Order: sequence, then C-alpha cells, then structure tokens
Amino acid sequence: MAQQLIVGLIVAAAAFYAVWRWMPAGWRRGAAQKLAAGTHRAGWVDEARAKELAASLAKTSGCGSCDSCGSCAPKTPFKQPEADQATSPSTASALPSTHSR
Repeated sequence: MAQQLIVGLIVAAAAFYAVWRWMPAGWRRGAAQKLAAGTHRAGWVDEARAKELAASLAKTSGCGSCDSCGSCAPKTPFKQPEADQATSPSTASALPSTHSR
C-alpha cells in the first residue's frame, strides 16, 4: 500500500511539472503570482520571499515557451558583409572565364 502511495505521489509530481512546463507563458505568470500570494497569506513566507517565489516560478528553462528566448525570428534583417558582395553571383558572371577546354 505504501509503495502505491509513493508511486502515485511521484506520478502526480511529474504530471504537475509537465503541465507547468508546457503551460502558456501568460498562464504560468498568473498562476505563479496566485501561488506566491497564497503562500504569503498562509504565513509560510514573507512578502519579499513571495515576490522572489513568483519571479522564480514564472521563469522558463530553455526553449518551449516562446516568451523570452527571441530565437524565433531575427530582430533586424540579415545584411551581407561587404567582402562577400564582391563575390556575389551577379559580379561573378561578369568575370571572364579562365577555364581552357
């Protein structure tokens, strides 16, 4: 019986982690604020620690939430370096061929 209870707690913790990890960022921030406020109201932590807890829970680790990494699209258009422009295909076709047949 004790083993089943322990396994159930582990599965519940894993499910909670998966839901929290893949939750949309806006929902996660709101839930983090509510959870931190609840711990403060319950008297488990003081106000400063509740704010730290909310900030910590609202963060994401790595990719997957699309709220902070900024890797989806470049902010500025890609500019080709000037040295590469000299050997671009438009100027390369104007050069005489040095191949002998």
